[in-house]
Amino acid sequence: MLEVKNIEKYYGSKNNVTKALDRVSFTVEDGDFMAIMGASGSGKTTLLNCISTIDAVSAGDVLLDGESIAELSAAKLAQFRRERLGFVFQDFNLLDTLTVEENIGLALSLNHSNPRTVKEQVGKVAQKLDITEILGKFPYQISGGQKQRAACARAIVAGQSLLLADEPTGALDSRASKNLLEIMTRMNRGTGATILMVTHDAYSASYAGRILFLKDGRIFHELLRGERSRSVFYHEILDVLALLGGDVSDVI
Repeated sequence: MLEVKNIEKYYGSKNNVTKALDRVSFTVEDGDFMAIMGASGSGKTTLLNCISTIDAVSAGDVLLDGESIAELSAAKLAQFRRERLGFVFQDFNLLDTLTVEENIGLALSLNHSNPRTVKEQVGKVAQKLDITEILGKFPYQISGGQKQRAACARAIVAGQSLLLADEPTGALDSRASKNLLEIMTRMNRGTGATILMVTHDAYSASYAGRILFLKDGRIFHELLRGERSRSVFYHEILDVLALLGGDVSDVI
């Protein structure tokens, strides 16, 4: 589904250049649940931004279904973002002036979908994520966990096939974090959604089936969960984080 080919990303000017990504390559298959980990400044959010087209690569390429994202026209790029990509951010990015229902269905409405269709699709995804009872409320009237579930609903309501999550549990308590991760797991297994999740948290990463560890803009290591339990996988993640150097508590 997704192929990242030798991408590099530079920031700054001639006299002060920072290399955020250094020849990063990997592939993501349909239905994968992948976590991207690393210490602060390792390049993980930059990598997600390049995949999502929020940022452009300095070198290399990102291919979706064999098509280069960099070669898409502005119109096709906008369509790609609307129809193929779902975003879940740490700070939710819900619009305070819209109800939860309107926030979830916003992309569908912008695509001029039939209002009845929008309502039906929003209702279906809200039921899956157990937020039907808050659809008529505004973001300031609901909890952080409910906001995050609403953000997940907005990300998948139009049937987007690629879900990008940047520290999705960062603003949640442990109970809400666990609920969200279980919801994402159900989305992955139940709807076949492909998920790329940036996280600094080993517990969150243990829900993924595959983890890429970044260090200084390069892939440092990769872990595959396979048939191992999440508990065993979690401790393997901690071992790799320790190898990254420094205090493990700095990156988990």
